[in-house]
Amino acid sequence: MNPSIPNQLKANPFLHITTTTTTRTINGTSNPDKNPPENHHIIHHGIPKTPPPSSASPRPLSVITGHTESVSCIALCGEFIISASHGKEIMVRQQPDLRLFTKFGHGRGSVKALVTIGTLIFTAHQDSKIRVWRVSRNLENIFKLVDTLPTTKDYLGNFMKNSSYIQTRRHHKSLWIEHADTISCLSVHEGLIYSGSWDRTIKIWRLSDFKCLESIKAHDDAINALTVSKGTVFSASADGKIKAWGRVEPEGSHVLKGVLEGHKDVSINSMVVSGEGTVVYGGGSDGYVMGWLVDGWIRVFEVEAHKMSILCMCMKGEILCTGSTDRSIGVWKRAVNGLTKIGVMMGHEGPIKCLQVSPNSIGGGFLVYSGSIDKSIRVWWVPNSSKVEDFNSKIANTINSTMSF
Repeated sequence: MNPSIPNQLKANPFLHITTTTTTRTINGTSNPDKNPPENHHIIHHGIPKTPPPSSASPRPLSVITGHTESVSCIALCGEFIISASHGKEIMVRQQPDLRLFTKFGHGRGSVKALVTIGTLIFTAHQDSKIRVWRVSRNLENIFKLVDTLPTTKDYLGNFMKNSSYIQTRRHHKSLWIEHADTISCLSVHEGLIYSGSWDRTIKIWRLSDFKCLESIKAHDDAINALTVSKGTVFSASADGKIKAWGRVEPEGSHVLKGVLEGHKDVSINSMVVSGEGTVVYGGGSDGYVMGWLVDGWIRVFEVEAHKMSILCMCMKGEILCTGSTDRSIGVWKRAVNGLTKIGVMMGHEGPIKCLQVSPNSIGGGFLVYSGSIDKSIRVWWVPNSSKVEDFNSKIANTINSTMSF
């Protein structure tokens, strides 16, 4: 850790957390713009020091308020929770008391995604830019803006070359290093930054100098989610497909490895990959969760998880959580035949826009953070997979499939 970093960060190095937050459906957006009425009786307190008993079902722990617009993304950085909203504000709170530590990012465009690596934070914005923040010595401005992607150096190296321009819309061209629409998702892996956009492209940036290395015309509609697993990049789109990308050579360009087909004319809004990298889960605008085997690129199950659109997902071990426009969070356990429903977490007064899981265990379970259009963040405790059998019989929904994984 750099000695210039403040003491409160030294004990907790930044975790590499990717978030996928903003979705766009086929021929439109799946993000409701209107906020529901505010809940004036909402509580705000820290995470209890004594966790719930390990035999309990998923339960709420705390509510965080303060954002002036809908919460769009959440990331965890050591002892900090970082959250962003459509109101251009990025808030940093300390755990476990959840007190506001600082704010940054005002006036630089609605934030759609966050990713952290080392002492850097990358934010993706509606204005088609990626901004890079670094921990500063100055405690009054602890998160300092250090660059914007594409960088000025990248611009200077491309803008005079006719070959650097591509057709983005009718009668309009732009540099290939620029996104032409909202950047909806980010991921970082092995020295590279991946950005996905509503302009249907994936761009790859080098972490060491922020240079744009590659642009992929990846989908036929907006890209809603990106994740990297075992060296394979997965992109989910409003065109109803998840595509897998990989490198033939270590320093070569990315090529298409496989296509995972979803439901016809249904946007895939969110996506996660199992820890061992064998199963891809996609959440659709029709409320279904679909699962594909990476080995063979075949769909092996589907379940109607919600009656309305799934906007976000997160996974830890055997547990999958799904956030929906219906204001609920479904809790699922991987089963032999697909998924088994083990709980539903209710409390938000608006659609669930983002979910983030804590990497640490607490009291036989783990924490899940949810952000909503109701402008709040809620903290939930979810038991580990080994603890859920006691209440499976109460709310079980086993998915039939002819294949197991």
